[in-house]
Amino acid sequence: MSVGMLFFGLVFMGGWAAALGALVAAVVTLVRVRRRDWTRRQGHPAARLLLPAPAFLRFDVALAVTALLADLWFVSAVLVFGSDGIFTEDWMGYPGMVDSTGQGYQAGVVSALRTTACWTFGIAVLGRCWITAGVQMCLLPLAAWWIGTFDTYFT
Repeated sequence: MSVGMLFFGLVFMGGWAAALGALVAAVVTLVRVRRRDWTRRQGHPAARLLLPAPAFLRFDVALAVTALLADLWFVSAVLVFGSDGIFTEDWMGYPGMVDSTGQGYQAGVVSALRTTACWTFGIAVLGRCWITAGVQMCLLPLAAWWIGTFDTYFT
């Protein structure tokens, strides 16, 4: 049991480190391409607005990887904190004593995941980061649905 908890804790911290590393890579990409064109110079104005220049596309990909890793870390954090007496899924094993304050945990987490998806999608669209917006609308709502299907001790 303690080896399993140690392994899951190390994976959890590794996810945090990977998300921070991806954020650093996105910032480095942004610094490298800051002097290049961020919009296309030729074509219809709508196409120039919607189709990013190659330098901006590289930044968008780096930001999408960062968002993906941060989202995976967020979902794993939800599972780590929820496995301690709230969720009763068979694959989690015996969670220990039932946490009496955890009745609203599942609903709160689903709401937080959906709210995070909406805000990050909106920010990505405002920044014309189309790949990042797609990642945010694909991963977080599905994670919210998945966590919403878990059995808890309170349902």
